[in-house]
Amino acid sequence: MAHTGPQSTISRPIPDTPDAFREATWDDVRPWYDQLAEAPLASDGSDLEAWLADWSRLDAVLAEGGTEAMVAYTGNTADDAAEARYLRFSTEIFPRVDEQQVRLARRLLAVGTPRQDLQTTLRRLRTDVAIFREANVARMAQVEELVAAHQKLTGGLSVDWDGAALTIPQLQPHLKSPDRLVRERAFRAGAGAYLAHREALADQFDRLFALRQAIAREAGFADYQQYAFAAKHRFDYTPSDTARFHDAVGETVTPALARLMQHRQAALGVPVLRPWDLAVDLGRREPLRPFATVDAFVSHASDVFDRVDPELGSQFRLMAREGLLDLESRPGKAPGGYCTDLPVRRRPFIFMNAVGVPDDVQTLLHEAGHCFHEFATYALPFGCQRHVGHEAAELASMSMELLAMPHLVRPVGYYTPEEARVAWLEHLEDVLSSLGHIASVDAFQAWLYTDPAGGDRDARDRAWLAVRERFEVGVDWSGLDAERVSRWYRQLHIFELPFYYIEYGLAQLGALQVLRRALRDPRQAVADYKRFLALGGTRPLPELYAAAGVRLVFDAPTMAELVAFTEELIAALRSGGETPLLGHAPPGA
Repeated sequence: MAHTGPQSTISRPIPDTPDAFREATWDDVRPWYDQLAEAPLASDGSDLEAWLADWSRLDAVLAEGGTEAMVAYTGNTADDAAEARYLRFSTEIFPRVDEQQVRLARRLLAVGTPRQDLQTTLRRLRTDVAIFREANVARMAQVEELVAAHQKLTGGLSVDWDGAALTIPQLQPHLKSPDRLVRERAFRAGAGAYLAHREALADQFDRLFALRQAIAREAGFADYQQYAFAAKHRFDYTPSDTARFHDAVGETVTPALARLMQHRQAALGVPVLRPWDLAVDLGRREPLRPFATVDAFVSHASDVFDRVDPELGSQFRLMAREGLLDLESRPGKAPGGYCTDLPVRRRPFIFMNAVGVPDDVQTLLHEAGHCFHEFATYALPFGCQRHVGHEAAELASMSMELLAMPHLVRPVGYYTPEEARVAWLEHLEDVLSSLGHIASVDAFQAWLYTDPAGGDRDARDRAWLAVRERFEVGVDWSGLDAERVSRWYRQLHIFELPFYYIEYGLAQLGALQVLRRALRDPRQAVADYKRFLALGGTRPLPELYAAAGVRLVFDAPTMAELVAFTEELIAALRSGGETPLLGHAPPGA
């Protein structure tokens, strides 16, 4: 990619592609950061934009090299060469890059800038400088080594199913079987795969926990929760606000979940609901199969995004043409799904584990929302402006899940009208159940890092059971304590991305507000959504939400309104009446 822009402030040209860094060591990379750190900067800031452009280019080229390594490794955790390359970036290069970012941040903060679209960047950098400690660089490298080991362990998990080795995601269709014995067998197999490795997973977490607490103490914080709020630049809410969120979920969402479970129990005609009864579609003999091949999966998604907004549809088609989608589940592939960024090419990339169930459709819609966010921010001049907090990133993705749903009916989408009704019901029920799960995960992590017992593996399991009792209702878990405990071992965020979870809840409540607006005026809702995307990280979080026409929610009264709105939609779908959720929104809305 040829560079155009302000005149460079450094003498040695920055490479135009990540090729120069694919096999680089830190000693190969550091000279470019030294140039930026030593380049003359006028006190009046006249050459600041050229310097920022150089910094952005260097970050982009190096980040793309690291992203390529991550994509290769998570795509095949059994590939030793891919693992070595990924570890070189994640444990040797990027912890040192973080150190250099602080070094350059000090220069930028010393000069300053009146540009309004850089003020949120300056605020983030002030925090980064304040919490940085040289002694933590090695600890962060050790964390990355453990994260890679966790990905390798979980990516290699499989179960025997009638003589075939299935990955854990490949069990999902069996969890939707109308045969209750099949569902129970699939549930126990999935939980058992993690329980068989409980000690190894607990060992990994013990080490991660100790390192993270040490990082926090080194930086002057009492515990890792306080450190994480600063490191994640949570300027607009506090741990006490998240505790309010937990309480509000208990007050408003938990009773709604109890009602959902009562309906499900009656529909299935079972004396009690067991955990293997929660995924099966109600009123259907066979589970929904929205697609049979990855090609069909992608083709329908392209058509759906065209209906949401033609520009978004063209962006997704571009990704498909350029091979930027790795969607199917396979042995050795890391679990989960993500969207990542290739900033030199100015392209996003989607990774997931599709097995042909409705949840795959939602995952693709979700990750595509992240992609559209990336595309929208490529117009911003500096990489630092594209830095988007998780709360805003997840608003982009969760809103897309809901904005796209009215367009999932054939011939554009994946379903007949009746199948779409079932899919919508499943998704809206998942919206409510996910809020309970989000509160569980966040409350559990708050306990982990603030209670002295957080370092005790048995105490952790007991605490998880207590948290689940608070937020998970209407399901009989008798005799299944071990399987219930296994759920937190399956939550990769707790191992790999601590405290990255409350964002899903805040974004889900924001996305419900987007949907409520879209049902009144779909064109305006999509226009506001795109306006929000284009801002990147150039505004404080409440202003970003406001651009999309929504607000952050921590309080029970507002949460109750959104829960009631969701339950009303569920009731309308159950009644079989006509609803804009089933494809009656205008094309291109």
